[in-house]
Amino acid sequence: MLATLSSAVAFAAESSSDSARSNFAYLDIETWHWFALIGFISALVIVDLLLVHRTAHVISAKEAAIESAVWISIGLLFTGVIYMLAVPGDSHQAAVEYLSGFLIEKSLSIDNVFVWAVIFSFFAVPREYQFRVLFWGIFGALVLRAIFIVAGTSLINQFDWILYVFGFFLLWTAWKIAHHDENEVVDYNQNIAMRLVRKVVPTTNRYDGQKLFTLENAKRVATPLFAVLVLIEATDVVFAIDSVPAILAISRENFIVFSSNAFAILGLRSLYFLLGGMAGKFRYLNVGLGVILGYVGIKMLLVGPPIEWHPPTYLSLLVIGTVLAVSIWASIRADKRDHERGILPSGDDPPAGTEAPGGADATRPPDRR
Repeated sequence: MLATLSSAVAFAAESSSDSARSNFAYLDIETWHWFALIGFISALVIVDLLLVHRTAHVISAKEAAIESAVWISIGLLFTGVIYMLAVPGDSHQAAVEYLSGFLIEKSLSIDNVFVWAVIFSFFAVPREYQFRVLFWGIFGALVLRAIFIVAGTSLINQFDWILYVFGFFLLWTAWKIAHHDENEVVDYNQNIAMRLVRKVVPTTNRYDGQKLFTLENAKRVATPLFAVLVLIEATDVVFAIDSVPAILAISRENFIVFSSNAFAILGLRSLYFLLGGMAGKFRYLNVGLGVILGYVGIKMLLVGPPIEWHPPTYLSLLVIGTVLAVSIWASIRADKRDHERGILPSGDDPPAGTEAPGGADATRPPDRR
């Protein structure tokens, strides 16, 4: 998988067009820069898996907060690397493009975190096993992002009209996210990916520690963790379809697009254990995400002919940061006001049969078909 990812991003290094360079930041990237980036990300993931989370355990809120702070710090510090790699005159713009992309991916990923919480609760995945599933889920997400980025930039470079397709798609996604009903009940047993797994792969309802596969009656079968992993990867495809076009409206430099996505994604596991049970606390977040996607959708529609409007890069960063901050602030204020009135937001009441933030009751039997 690492070889596939390295090949994909190395190919992406050569796909920036001259037109993109004239309106966006350009980095002086060589092939070894890509391998250095992949090596650094791989080292972080290996240390996280083999040292920090070597044994299965329930992640506490304090541990999740510390790890989230570390991952976010690493992502923000990488801005300096982007600044140094930019060609003369583009350093400031490159740094702002990276930060904008990092914020877009991070903000959109919060929705992904809440979806994970629902999936884990639905299938009653014990909390001590959730980290291992998310590890492989994040690893697969990095590969998917690399593929989507290569495909997206290649399409833009070959077909100018694809900008309008992406732009209108982002506007439609913005409306859909802003009007999403958080209380809508989803039956993940009916998900097409889940049904396909159960038809193709022999599956058991019995957990065997953190294993994705186990032996049952001398036959190798998939545990419920494998089915959950496939479902998480399937949902990430949907999120990638939203986030990659959004960041391509901010930057066309593949190194910036991939690195900002990668470092935002790497911290999602810790963010899940920190925010997994707090979906009701951010009631206006979907509206904020809709506004952000709407802005980048309009920006993508206007960058091409005949208008060719290219707003300053810092404006995108300002819009994204302001909208995200206001939506979170408004959500917290509304939650506090409801508590003062004795009203419990629906998101504060965990799903039946589950424990508090971040996971399912380990004593609840697994999903039965």
